[in-house]
Amino acid sequence: MKLVTSAQMRALEQQAVDAGTSLDALMEAAGLAVAQEVWLSRGVVAGRRVLVLVGPGNNGGDGLVAARHLAEWDADVAVYMSGARDDEKLTLVRAGSAAVFVAADDHDYATLQEALEGAEVVIDALLGIGRARPIEGTLAEILSRVRASRERPRPPQVIAMDVPTGVDADTGRADALALRADMTITFGLGKVGLYALPGSEYAGSVQVIDIGLPKAAANDLPMDLLDAAWVRERLPARPASSNKGTFGRVLAVAGSANYPGAARLATEAAYRVGAGLVTLACPDSLRAIVAPSTPEVTYLPLGDAPALTGESSRMIVDALGAYDVLLLGPGLSQADGVQEAVASVLTQIPASVRSCVVDADGLNALARWERWHERVGASLVLTPHPGEMARLLGTSVTEIQDDRLGAATQAARTWNQIVVLKGAHTVVAAPDGRVAISPHANSLLATAGTGDVLAGAIAGLIAQGMDAFAAAACGVYLHGAAAEEIGDDLGDRGLIASDLLSALPRAIRTVREGKVSRAAPSFRGRPGLEGLAKMLGPQ
Repeated sequence: MKLVTSAQMRALEQQAVDAGTSLDALMEAAGLAVAQEVWLSRGVVAGRRVLVLVGPGNNGGDGLVAARHLAEWDADVAVYMSGARDDEKLTLVRAGSAAVFVAADDHDYATLQEALEGAEVVIDALLGIGRARPIEGTLAEILSRVRASRERPRPPQVIAMDVPTGVDADTGRADALALRADMTITFGLGKVGLYALPGSEYAGSVQVIDIGLPKAAANDLPMDLLDAAWVRERLPARPASSNKGTFGRVLAVAGSANYPGAARLATEAAYRVGAGLVTLACPDSLRAIVAPSTPEVTYLPLGDAPALTGESSRMIVDALGAYDVLLLGPGLSQADGVQEAVASVLTQIPASVRSCVVDADGLNALARWERWHERVGASLVLTPHPGEMARLLGTSVTEIQDDRLGAATQAARTWNQIVVLKGAHTVVAAPDGRVAISPHANSLLATAGTGDVLAGAIAGLIAQGMDAFAAAACGVYLHGAAAEEIGDDLGDRGLIASDLLSALPRAIRTVREGKVSRAAPSFRGRPGLEGLAKMLGPQ
């Protein structure tokens, strides 16, 4: 599913208007869709109290349309406006039913409190994608009262229109007074901020509603929310006539005396996603530790040194011509000589190697190598977590997390490499502007070693012939889907990184079978009363 920024969404709306669809028609479709979702979520709306919070802009207009339809279906509708407006939609609401009343005075909080009492549903149509300043004054008072109503024994369901008020549609940043929704009904296309923390936590379940935007224009947008269909279309085929050479060869430079587990996790992950042959380049002492647990892995012995050295880097470069992908970094440590060895390897990768996945201590070595991106000619996939990204960019983790999309896309352009910014809703960014965002935000993955598994999975997919961006994005999705499947058994804690290894092929099977992740948003076609009536029958 395509994702948009607020500016892109406004441009699409303008294209629809230029093509002959009026803005009023778009608002009618949006408002009707929300009214229908209220009907679907409550089972019946006649006699039920619905409070619609209306702002001064287009989002408020959408809310007035929803209020009008709900009133026509005999709901007990109250409309409370955060600012004065005088338009046709307001006139229609006032005339639509005696049950509708409008508080036109910004400071009539007694009317708001009265409307909140007994409300089963609160529709947030205050700001939508239009938030551009801190919440204060009247708007702050409205949101504070709604939040207080959520503390009662039977709290109202909160449904946000497009984006919850106080959540930035582009970054997911949330104001301290932002309203937490049970459901967000977003129009046309998903908004980036609904798939970035903390915005995704404020959004609740997300419904994406088709309101008639031009589909051809949307297809050209560069951002995708990853889903099973996206991944299924790109996974490499597995012909019956295959042999191990069909599915590529991975050389993994991973592990050290203090971090032997990283080598096992990364190499086995490459096998688990389907690579044909995986070789581990490591010190002799590490081979003795890792080999019993990974008998399928072959080895490039690097001598007696406990970590990567200049001499071992020459051995790696000499061997690379026989491999399709290099995986560099998991568990290498930051011992003396590692940085120089990493630099030596990265500046001598032969053109026959499709790509190099750089993770963990490989990234730490880059962070200490000034202007490294001007010296490396090979195609890289960089897989930093926020701390590593901050070191690479010379900034703070807070700044990275404040705008993850911006950090990843800018870095990909500057470095001319693919960047996988790990974390909740991992961002995969390419230098040409393509972006894929993971729907998964799973605390089960917040444990040591899961990044090594992801790096190995990406390398294994590239080995099978996938282009680096697709392999990175598919690896991210499968990694999250594997954790989701494990969570069905474990709950929200207890996963260890090695659990993911056997779950990866199961996640691939799930994707191939067309099953939908729980993290994926639902999508509905254009709203229509006739279809709703057929589905529900008479109330």
